[in-house]
Amino acid sequence: MTELNQTDLQTLTTGNKRAWDSFVTAAAPLINAVVRRTLSAFRLGEDDVMDAAQDVFVRLCAQDFRLLKTFDPARAKLSTWLAVVARSCAVDHSRRRRQATQPLDDVPEAALGVEDKHVEKLKIPQGLLTDRQVLILKCLYDEERDVAEVALLLKIDAQTVRSTHHKALLRLRAHFGEEPP
Repeated sequence: MTELNQTDLQTLTTGNKRAWDSFVTAAAPLINAVVRRTLSAFRLGEDDVMDAAQDVFVRLCAQDFRLLKTFDPARAKLSTWLAVVARSCAVDHSRRRRQATQPLDDVPEAALGVEDKHVEKLKIPQGLLTDRQVLILKCLYDEERDVAEVALLLKIDAQTVRSTHHKALLRLRAHFGEEPP
C-alpha cells in the first residue's frame, strides 16, 4: 500500500472522488484481511467481514473525514494505522452482532440448575448433630429453602436458623477434619 503524504491526505479529506476511489482500491485488501482475521475469532461469516470492512470506510469518511484527518505519518505508517482502525471496527461490529442476552436474575433458577448425579450425599454420623441442626440442614440444602422460609416453617427466629446452621457446620468441619476459618 502506498503511503499518503500531507498533500494526498488533504486531497483525500476534501472529498475528491478520484482520490477516494484510489484510496479505497489500495486500502481494501489490507482492511479486508485485518477484518477477516479479527472476525475469525468470533466465528462470524463472510457477510459480516464485508459489512465490517464497509464500516471501516464509513468510519474513515464520517463527520467530514474526522478520523482520517487524525492520521499522522510521523507516528505510524498508513498501513499500520489502517490495521488498527480496521481491527477496532471489526471488534465493534462483532459486539453489535452478539445475540441479545437475558439478565441472569431474570432466568428462573430451575433453568440454571444442573444436578450432578455423581455427587454422593454426605453421610452424617448418628449423634454428631442435634435433631434441630439436622432438620435445618435438610431444609436449607435438601429442600433449598432460604433462611426466612425455614424460620417461618419451624416457627423460630431467622437468627436462630442462621446460628444453628453455623454451629452445625462447625461440628461437621471438626468431625471431617477441616479447620474452621
